[in-house]
Amino acid sequence: MKGIILAAGYGTRFLPGSKTIPKEMFPLIDTPAIDLIVREMIQAGIRDILIVTSRRKKPLEDYFDREVELEYSFNDSGVVEKLALIEPLNVNLFFLRQKRMAGTGDALLLTEPFIGNSPFIVAYPDDVQIAGPSLSGQLQELYNDTGCTVLAAQEVPTGDISRYGVMQTEMRNGVEYVTNMVEKPPPGTEPSRLVGFGRYLYTPKLYEALKESLPHHPRNREFTQTDAINALVAEGGVVAQRIDGQLVDLGTPQGYLHAFIEYGLKRNEFRGDLLRFMAEVLARETNGGGAHGTKAQETGLQGTGAQGTGAQGTGRRGGKAAKQ
Repeated sequence: MKGIILAAGYGTRFLPGSKTIPKEMFPLIDTPAIDLIVREMIQAGIRDILIVTSRRKKPLEDYFDREVELEYSFNDSGVVEKLALIEPLNVNLFFLRQKRMAGTGDALLLTEPFIGNSPFIVAYPDDVQIAGPSLSGQLQELYNDTGCTVLAAQEVPTGDISRYGVMQTEMRNGVEYVTNMVEKPPPGTEPSRLVGFGRYLYTPKLYEALKESLPHHPRNREFTQTDAINALVAEGGVVAQRIDGQLVDLGTPQGYLHAFIEYGLKRNEFRGDLLRFMAEVLARETNGGGAHGTKAQETGLQGTGAQGTGAQGTGRRGGKAAKQ
């Protein structure tokens, strides 16, 4: 099993920050989103991962490289406990540039020489797992049982799902088979509330389906994988894996803000202090204190820091749920 992470996009929702810093390097507290995805794949036993990037994304390569200067500095200053924070991951990472932003289907076609005859998992870095067993591992288990393409799926009861791929399914012998996939349906037209979330397990048959769908693709639209998925669906070879665990969506600034809080609550050294701070802010806003903004925030932040319950107060580094 191999892994592919699609990380070539511009990230324009996060301008101006994403102008020079790849969106995939935006951290959840102290850990870039792409680091958590690579660790999720490693936990599932994947050791060969290709990251599709673009010319502005060289910091991704640098991040996963060895940091010699810091190693020497930590050793010389006797803070060897920090060495574990910068130790390179035990995985073979490869990088490939997508030269023009022509969609996920185009990016996937570039990966065919890397994949060969292996099944592979594709990850979108907007969707990051922060709790539960490795999602990549969950897809592998269902693939081992069925031999089918596997899509990660989750029911979204309310809200706008027009940014996602939405699927119809039916149960057969205890397995949930996908019968249709609609990419980014306009509100009110979605076939269900079952949404595909950023992890796909494919066999090399995907490449033939992509090549067959490419000539029929409108030139003024991005070439996605949806038509290829539906071609595989027509053969009865696509199943859905309901996600066991918690994913956060970093695809919008609002989602990133929510994910930051959710991830902070998963970290033992931040949880207590964060809950206290959130309670203070909620009380202030509920009582109409939001209009006084700056002074109220200064008071709240100073009070939180004085309690000494943050990272320095506890002296512990909490377990990252996505590592498990």
